[in-house]
Amino acid sequence: MKMSEEYSAKDIKILEGLEGVRKRPAMYIGSTGKEGLHHLVYEILDNSVDECLAGFCNLIKIKLNKDGSVSVEDNGRGIPVDIHPVYKKSAMEIIVTKLHAGGKFDKKAYQVSGGLHGVGISVVAALSKKMIVEVKRDGKVWMQSYKIGVPDAPVKVICECEKGISGTKVTFFPDDTIFLTTKFDYNTLLTRFREVCFLNPGLKIIFEDEINNKKEELHFPGGLVEFIKWLNRTKEVLHQPIYFKKKNNDDLSLEVAIQYNNSYNDNIQGFVNTINTIEGGTHIVGFKTALTRVINDYAEKKGLLKNGGKLEGDDVREGLTGIVSLRLKDPQFEGQTKTKLGNSEIKGVIDSIVSNALTEFFEENPSIANKIAQKSLEAYKAREAAKKAKDLVRRKNAFGGGGLPGKLADCSSNKKEKTEIYIVEGQSAGGTAKGARDKEFQAILPLKGKILNVEKASPVKALSSEEIANLITAIGTGIGENFDIEKLRYNKIIIMTDADVDGQHIKTLLLTFFYRYTPQLIETGHIFVAVAPLYKVRKGQKDIYVYSDEELKKVLKEIGGKPEVSRFKGLGEMNDEQLWDTTMNPKTRILKKISIEDAVEADETFSILMGDAVAPRRKFIEENAKYAEVDL
Repeated sequence: MKMSEEYSAKDIKILEGLEGVRKRPAMYIGSTGKEGLHHLVYEILDNSVDECLAGFCNLIKIKLNKDGSVSVEDNGRGIPVDIHPVYKKSAMEIIVTKLHAGGKFDKKAYQVSGGLHGVGISVVAALSKKMIVEVKRDGKVWMQSYKIGVPDAPVKVICECEKGISGTKVTFFPDDTIFLTTKFDYNTLLTRFREVCFLNPGLKIIFEDEINNKKEELHFPGGLVEFIKWLNRTKEVLHQPIYFKKKNNDDLSLEVAIQYNNSYNDNIQGFVNTINTIEGGTHIVGFKTALTRVINDYAEKKGLLKNGGKLEGDDVREGLTGIVSLRLKDPQFEGQTKTKLGNSEIKGVIDSIVSNALTEFFEENPSIANKIAQKSLEAYKAREAAKKAKDLVRRKNAFGGGGLPGKLADCSSNKKEKTEIYIVEGQSAGGTAKGARDKEFQAILPLKGKILNVEKASPVKALSSEEIANLITAIGTGIGENFDIEKLRYNKIIIMTDADVDGQHIKTLLLTFFYRYTPQLIETGHIFVAVAPLYKVRKGQKDIYVYSDEELKKVLKEIGGKPEVSRFKGLGEMNDEQLWDTTMNPKTRILKKISIEDAVEADETFSILMGDAVAPRRKFIEENAKYAEVDL
């Protein structure tokens, strides 16, 4: 790797001291739950990736250590260790212990950066019981350790290393007094690391989990083309990926990959300086605007649209998998966790670049252009038909019984924030649930078997389904462009199914429906899954309800003797009192709140579970069934 003499202590600028991070950690990392915990790793990773973007790093090693710590090591230039000219301390100590201290405020050290704010490593230090930073530079290994951001001793040389070798290794122990959990999820981290390697074709990441004895080497020389093929690997694609890379000037570089498949949903992944902007931003708005205009222009030019019809954004995005990767000199992110790009001028720039590149591609590749236009036209026709189906749902709402489904056992309370609706499989379980509930605030909607698989069904077919129409009507918000959170009739929407395979399938079908038609309900935390017990353990006159095989082993070990153990086959086997005590009583039940932590991972999971490809689905279920989690 090439070395730069310019990157030294004088490049480090200090804006303010490290204070308030431990008091308000969510301001810096989003939350103190799993998302915030994993964000610590991403902050350190981003620093190493910035070295890659600058051309000084091609290998990052990340390890989940047996002692609960995480190590991130790169072969970049190494954090500067020389004495800062103003603060008379090693630059490494200043970078780690001072908020907004780093080389990213001076464009000489980094032209493009993901970790723009200069708070990453200092925030991780502040939220770690212990952190150790080791730097290889100039034939020596320098080290300093910290406790909650405070150095144990000055930076010192601990040994020598081969000259010409450089890099930084950060090891940290998350503070369990700050975080709700300090257990890292291998798959969540792997998804992020995979994204980083797709976006940086010259980079290799070696990820090792010592606790579970797992190891992955990630390296994708094909970049975005490999990425889009990987995202679509469980789908039937319509054409080879469309790829282009354009540079506007020294401040902006854009890579785009597009590939349509035969599904009814879109999956657009946006990145700015390798940061996954899951909330979108101006770059995504510009891309969507250009895509809609270019496909409309092509359809009109070929005479595909009749009677003045016009394709809408939803039409041209149906079945689209798209990746928009922007490298920007001065990105303005909304929020420290950098999930949305805010630069207003970028919309027009991206719109112009994508419009020109796509128009040129369509002219040179008429067969692919025609396939995309026909796919959009089919979506247009389906949308017109779906409007009629939505009208049916609205008309049902206007007649009889307030328009609510006849199966719905509503609650009496008018205080929406206290109400909840249980979506239950089958009439038997529905009857028990109706008997068990508190009628004041708990409503019950029984479903007739398995609902339609909306992953495979067109919108018009899905909305014509009686069970789905009942679900939409009972919830009250509407769907798609008609969605209105203010019309939500219940604060909690709780899926309650049997713990067997059929129950899990029904739960997945329902989650797929919410994910595809009302994702806002998941994002705003209104969707829950009720965790039903698997076993009843009776000893004498005492009953203990057990929710997993692991818990059963623990209970049997604790109570000794020979208790009577019975397994529940379904919710309908319980009487009213048992169902209330185990699954519906707010004081004793266990609910899992459903969230979408990562758009790529969520889309992949739903596609694998509900798509046409059988082998990936079987592999996914075999690998993940044992990792199912229960959150209180």
